[in-house]
Amino acid sequence: MPGLGRGRLTPDPAQPVMRPIERIVGRVASSVRLKLLAMALVPVAVVVPLALFGLTSWSASFAYDQLYIKVNTDLAVAHDTFERIKRDELDYLLRLSESHRFRSAMEANDDAAVRGLIDELRQRAGFSFLRVIEPGDETDLPTRASVGIEILGPQQLAAIDPALARFVELPIVETRRARPSERTLEQRGMVIRAHQPVLDGSGRLMAVLDGGVLLNNNFGFVDQIRDLVYGPGSLPAGSIGTVTVFLDDVRISTNVPRVAGTRALGTRVSDEVVNAVLDEGRTWIDRAFVVNDWYISAYEPIVDINGKRVGILYAGYLEAPFRAALWRALGLTVAILVVLLSLYIVVAIRTAKSIFRPLETMSEVVHATRLGHSLRVGRVDSTDELAVLAGEFDGMLDRLEANAAEMRRWAEQLEEKVEERTTELQQRNDELQRTITVLRETRRKLVTAEKLAALGELTAGVAHEINNPTQVMLGNLDVMSAQLGDALDPVRPEVDLVIEQVYRIQAIVE
Repeated sequence: MPGLGRGRLTPDPAQPVMRPIERIVGRVASSVRLKLLAMALVPVAVVVPLALFGLTSWSASFAYDQLYIKVNTDLAVAHDTFERIKRDELDYLLRLSESHRFRSAMEANDDAAVRGLIDELRQRAGFSFLRVIEPGDETDLPTRASVGIEILGPQQLAAIDPALARFVELPIVETRRARPSERTLEQRGMVIRAHQPVLDGSGRLMAVLDGGVLLNNNFGFVDQIRDLVYGPGSLPAGSIGTVTVFLDDVRISTNVPRVAGTRALGTRVSDEVVNAVLDEGRTWIDRAFVVNDWYISAYEPIVDINGKRVGILYAGYLEAPFRAALWRALGLTVAILVVLLSLYIVVAIRTAKSIFRPLETMSEVVHATRLGHSLRVGRVDSTDELAVLAGEFDGMLDRLEANAAEMRRWAEQLEEKVEERTTELQQRNDELQRTITVLRETRRKLVTAEKLAALGELTAGVAHEINNPTQVMLGNLDVMSAQLGDALDPVRPEVDLVIEQVYRIQAIVE
């Protein structure tokens, strides 16, 4: 074949016909590569984001579930601490009522000694007020020890101590998400109040110890609970634990900051919490916007001695550090997955290249061979089945090229032999033509001589020979018509036409 040459992977740049072919082959090969790569990478590209989304959702849900469990535990500890403080208050009064010094002072009517013991216990135990009520001072004195929450109005506080009425006055701060209210000032006091009867030796009521701890503005109370619930190491760096006591929905004692260095006194809890805790009596646990930031929060109702819900006990901690830690962990997980996915993609592409390159090269060789160019796959940088296939492919092309060369040689020899035989045939044809010319002349003379003799015999023979077949045809047509009957109807016009033509032949012969 003219122009057939032997080449390597890339054809001669001087052959312009290969450039569009290379582009076509390259596009086809790239398309196959992209399809196979898509088969390998698209599932990963779909599954990994879905798995990442599921992992993120599950991790966030699990993390917040743990945070809610912790704050629920914190609220339980705060509740137990609250109850313990109430029991301690009653215990203080019980020990005082049973002390020898106090009973002796009471029996001796030593008011100075009684006031000294009362003042000493009030300062030591942190009572907001502590007094001795003797029979006749008040008409309705308890006869049994009791302790609980009481809500005292301004007149009741003033009756105990005028300073207490002034101390509890608290402007109510307008708060976002709070239940609408026209109140602007809180003048009531929430008191942990204990009563301890003092009986003489005969069981007669001598007096009643009446002590109370005012929770309004009682920062030591909430800080004590906070320090117990959120001690060192219980929260990550940057988070703060907070405890709050609400009178109805107003913060009367809290360590939640409003601005730097100030407590969020007078602010109100959201209407959602009021509905759940005060209206329905449920414990509310969730993330909540507290004053100016998001907290993991838990609220439970505070019940007075009559079983009425009069306030809320809150425990919670700042969410931001936990959220930041969660997003850092998720970000690290995402980064690791992205790095692993990138490595997987690089390895997949490199591996695919080692697989596809021999196939693409063989495709290029096939297209070049189809256009009459000689290319070979050449050396393949692998020892797998594709390398063996590439070697066999080159060997097959070599054998095909050798066979093609052998066939060309045979074709050349055949052309020479055909030319020789053609010359000999031409000579014989010339001789045959001369012989045919002589025979034609002789035949013409014989035909002329015999034409008249044969004319009469020919005429009779032709008439006889034509009539016999026509008679047979007519007879057979009649038999066929009789045998087929109505089945001949579809072709009866044609049969009639044949019979008509046979009669015409007889007429012509006659």
